[in-house]
Amino acid sequence: MKPFKLFIVLIPICILLSFNFPLKDPVHQLRIYTIPPSNEKAFNDRFHDHALRIMKKYDFHVVATWESRYKDKLEFIYLLEWPDQQTMTGAWAKFMADEEWIAIKKETSKVHGSFVEDIEDRTLSLTDYSPARSFLSR
Repeated sequence: MKPFKLFIVLIPICILLSFNFPLKDPVHQLRIYTIPPSNEKAFNDRFHDHALRIMKKYDFHVVATWESRYKDKLEFIYLLEWPDQQTMTGAWAKFMADEEWIAIKKETSKVHGSFVEDIEDRTLSLTDYSPARSFLSR
């Protein structure tokens, strides 16, 4: 192929790649933890000081975190964004097997008892009419 023809073919490809848009919709994950009110500070300290840092090692994209009081329960809620289901599953497996995280959970549980009474884990798939496709810029 002559250099000029190659140039004509490569320009549209480069332009498309420069837009940096996902080829498919991301997967969002909603996590809702019911936590004992007596452990509210300890839970938040552990999540802030340790969990977020370790999650970052495994490319967790935490979009936002919230607290909620719902039906006399204290809840900690966070939303994650993943490029796909496979990435989500793999990252969680690595995080849960992380030796530092295992040690931190063991040590803090000795001091404070159970941190979590219940976990709801929901994988959210975007509808085709959702105004937001992604929360994160990639």
